[in-house]
Amino acid sequence: MESLCRPPLPLPPLKDIVYDVAIIGAGITGCAAAFELSRTTARVALLDRDSDVAAGATRANSGIVHAGYDPLPGTRMARCNVEGNALLHQYAGELNLPFRPTGSLVLALSQEELSTLRTLYARGLQNGVPGLRLLSAEEARAREPALTPEVRGALYAPTAGVIGPWETALAFAETAVVNGADFLPCCEVTGIRRAEGPGGEKALFVLTTGRGTVCARRVVNAAGARADQVNDLLAPPRLHIRPNRGQYYLLDRTQGGTVGMVIFQCPTAAGKGVLVAPTAHGNLIVGPDAQDIADPDDTATTAAGLAFVAAQARRSVPALSLRDSIRNFAGVRAVCGEEDFILEESAACPGLITLGGIKSPGLTSAPAIARECVELLKRSGLALPPRAGFRLCPRPVRFRDLSPEGRAAAVRRNPLYGRVVCRCETITEGEIADAVRSPIPARSVDGVKRRAGTGMGRCQGGFCSPRVAAVLAREWGVPLTAVEQDRPGSFLLTGRTREPAEEEGGR
Repeated sequence: MESLCRPPLPLPPLKDIVYDVAIIGAGITGCAAAFELSRTTARVALLDRDSDVAAGATRANSGIVHAGYDPLPGTRMARCNVEGNALLHQYAGELNLPFRPTGSLVLALSQEELSTLRTLYARGLQNGVPGLRLLSAEEARAREPALTPEVRGALYAPTAGVIGPWETALAFAETAVVNGADFLPCCEVTGIRRAEGPGGEKALFVLTTGRGTVCARRVVNAAGARADQVNDLLAPPRLHIRPNRGQYYLLDRTQGGTVGMVIFQCPTAAGKGVLVAPTAHGNLIVGPDAQDIADPDDTATTAAGLAFVAAQARRSVPALSLRDSIRNFAGVRAVCGEEDFILEESAACPGLITLGGIKSPGLTSAPAIARECVELLKRSGLALPPRAGFRLCPRPVRFRDLSPEGRAAAVRRNPLYGRVVCRCETITEGEIADAVRSPIPARSVDGVKRRAGTGMGRCQGGFCSPRVAAVLAREWGVPLTAVEQDRPGSFLLTGRTREPAEEEGGR
């Protein structure tokens, strides 16, 4: 086999400027912080070690919008959960996010667990969660007929829902970019030091990355499961992250109506337990378990872990059809020794803002965490006047969701919309090209998936992936051997085993 060269996809150059804020980590927390900061005149750099936003824990998220009855009253987690829930309801409309306000049930599967429901109900009232109700077993089964006959009661939370986690992060990040922020992919931060800036400006942060240096007046540490490592580059140890892996089943859309709400079990010391829920895209999701691991990149699934998830989920919904699973995956939570979110400016290193220990309900809380981040930056002495002409960057409407007239008009504007590439999800070549030309362009097959929805159906990209890769190669002007599945180095092709037909006399 002939090995072929792989010229890398071009990366945006690092600018020789001093940013007001450098955000380390482009998961949902970092993207939300960039979004809120883009409402101000701040020059913002959003850095990530991967080639795209939402490439870590955010992409492997259950997508649950939690109501806010679980966190202890008076904590930052409780405040951010309830506020973030309300903001996501608002942003879902403004940014055209895939969102379903399903409501949720927490099940008591024994008489003893009924007391846990009463505790959660009282806690939710203290936290300001609207519309909570305690349901009898009969009321719960009337709402969700697929529930186990063993249910003894349930806590109903109408403000819970499900959302597309990566679409949400993308909408936040792209809004930041169209308002002047810079997204800097493949920029793993390996060192941070203090230095004097141009004109004698003091106390700048100089971030060393694999692609050069980035200078900023303030640094926001939103590095998720690596937030402790980033902190330790410059400041005394403040938090210790214990990576915790959770494994899931994703079921085909034929099973998406098994339940209409998010179904939780009573929480334990290990977490909120195994859930069964519809997704914002019409599938059914089941999971997760909770396993402490050493490597925050270890997203492998295991037979034992998935068997545990299956057994626990069937305690809530016995008739689950797990044979209709189209994908198993795992995500890694950033669990730390403190039960609350860590949202603070470092006492030992002024100007370093930590957004750490962001585990569940981190997705729901992200918009509120971002607002608190802005306030922390203001209190640090950074001037953040509002931006004139701020504009949102909503997610595009899917071709399949257009009216017949809208589809015909789209094809007239661009014939690429007339070519369906992903049959399962009815995604066109025009949408794939748009994903590459977006404010934060797709750089991989999974990057297209996060933007356009290719590969999300029953075949999980088995049919469309080669065609998506071909469009990526064409749009970026690189050979197919340069196209990656997702993270840097995940090349789809290693070389050529035979010459193309046209080079062999047309055979």
